[in-house]
Amino acid sequence: MPRPPYRIPSTTAVVVALAATFGTGLYAALAPAAASAGAWFPLGVVLAGLLALGVVASTAHLATARPAGPELVRGDLPGPALRLGAVSRLVSRTAAAAAAAGVFGAYVLPSRPEPVAVIAVLAVIGVNAAGVRVSPGASRGLVVGTLLVLALVIGVGLLTNAPDGSDPSSAMPAATAGTAVAEADGTPDDPVVGTLQAAVEPGPLGVLTAAAFVFFAFTGLSRVAELGGSLRDPMRAIRRAPAVAVLVTTTLLLLLSAALLHGLGPARLAESATPLASLMDTGGSPALGVLVRIAAVAATAAALLGALSRAASGAARLARDGELPAFLGRGGSRGTPWVADLVLGGLTVAVTLAFGPVVAIAVSVGAALVHHTLLHAAVLRLPGRPGTAAFVAGAGGTGCVLLAAVLPPWPLLATAALLVAAWGLSTVCSRSAAAREPRAESGPSDPEERAA
Repeated sequence: MPRPPYRIPSTTAVVVALAATFGTGLYAALAPAAASAGAWFPLGVVLAGLLALGVVASTAHLATARPAGPELVRGDLPGPALRLGAVSRLVSRTAAAAAAAGVFGAYVLPSRPEPVAVIAVLAVIGVNAAGVRVSPGASRGLVVGTLLVLALVIGVGLLTNAPDGSDPSSAMPAATAGTAVAEADGTPDDPVVGTLQAAVEPGPLGVLTAAAFVFFAFTGLSRVAELGGSLRDPMRAIRRAPAVAVLVTTTLLLLLSAALLHGLGPARLAESATPLASLMDTGGSPALGVLVRIAAVAATAAALLGALSRAASGAARLARDGELPAFLGRGGSRGTPWVADLVLGGLTVAVTLAFGPVVAIAVSVGAALVHHTLLHAAVLRLPGRPGTAAFVAGAGGTGCVLLAAVLPPWPLLATAALLVAAWGLSTVCSRSAAAREPRAESGPSDPEERAA
């Protein structure tokens, strides 16, 4: 008698959701957030958490309201909007992989992060092609290790006084951000370059910009919904696991914010490519600094592997549906989309070298916000939706548009350009596939051709 297939319990789904948030964002996103809002950036953490809860609520409502599950499908939105939703998720994941690679390189070799980032991407391409994926067991180890390391970081930060001139009770002076950007233009070997090229002057909109950067920590929450039939209780897991992960991660981010502001001050935090390691160095804990770097390397490597594999799988699926060039759907003997792995891996390397980690974070967030806006719009179009779901979807969609609009100009333009290019390619491929289908169904009209 065959054994029944293993089903992931809800507690493990919570671990998977936490692992999706315990990645690049925890180790890098708070620095550009501080550059945007100074000492007020913890307000951005709260706003990002609320926006993430809205996304979780709309995703759960879609999953329970129709048999198609939480994914956007035909009928939810007009065809062009559905296509935009698909390519925006693809762009977001590719940019997230580039950000993870950049942060990985910064923690491994701060003086020359780019070569390390490229090597990491090439290694992950090979691992993906071999069919290796992050298992729930590995996710559990990552979550436990991250919690232990973050507890140490928070403790050291709260017991360390900020260096002179970095009073955590005052907002970051406008000149600091401007000077940092100016210095970033002239010192290409400085690891700060990749971190501060998206910095903006603190101001009233800075808290919203900080929220956009912090939201990067929550962009992987769809991982639970993608497990689908592997879950023991899919509806319960999709409703609760991501929400628990958002609450836990938001609490951790607020504690980290307090520790970093107290131990580094907003100015030094904004200038750090590796803020958690910088806090350990400032606190006179070099041994703990090594431990933090090891944890950051493990977390960003897992984030790179997950983002790139999911991007490749998504591209292959779109190719099979006729929404992208067909060659992207080719798979190897193990069933892995090796062509999509190579193509998206190459794009990840290009984004890593051209933009740097912070711009990659902003591009990933911008594309994710577009996708989530469309997801909220799909909830608003559902017949018979409850008033609460409509309110959450309306507020969440408005919040997504607002945060996308306050991203720094250069990353915002880069996001728009990538989305337009990807949407245009998808539209052309879709029309070509639609034009071929009638001919394939009717067959050749000549009898000799039919016989041949």
